[in-house]
Amino acid sequence: MKSYQDLEIYNKSMDLFLRTHKFSLNLPNYEKYELGSQLRRSFDSINSNIVEGYGRKRYKQDFIKFLAYSHASTLECRNHLIKIKSLYPQFESEGETLIQEYDLLGIMIFKFLDYVEKNWKT
Repeated sequence: MKSYQDLEIYNKSMDLFLRTHKFSLNLPNYEKYELGSQLRRSFDSINSNIVEGYGRKRYKQDFIKFLAYSHASTLECRNHLIKIKSLYPQFESEGETLIQEYDLLGIMIFKFLDYVEKNWKT
């Protein structure tokens, strides 16, 4: 692995970042700057923490810490999507699809985090 771009979790998180960003911009104007903004910060955090953690991969505990932050942000993002689904039924179907994909990404990050904890050599 030569770059964070070689990580499957990075590529999945980038894909979800782009899709969720477009989704968030379809929210009602008021919500774009409230719940939409919180959603954007949480899904940006997933991807950014993967990159920052990889940049610190030489220090195993730092790598683990940033992967844990990334995993936690998948849960935060999921929570914001649940709120949006509840408040705006017109976004229920797309919101549910995104929730399922963030659940999958969370599993992927958790498995990679477990791998790093058990196998990463610095």
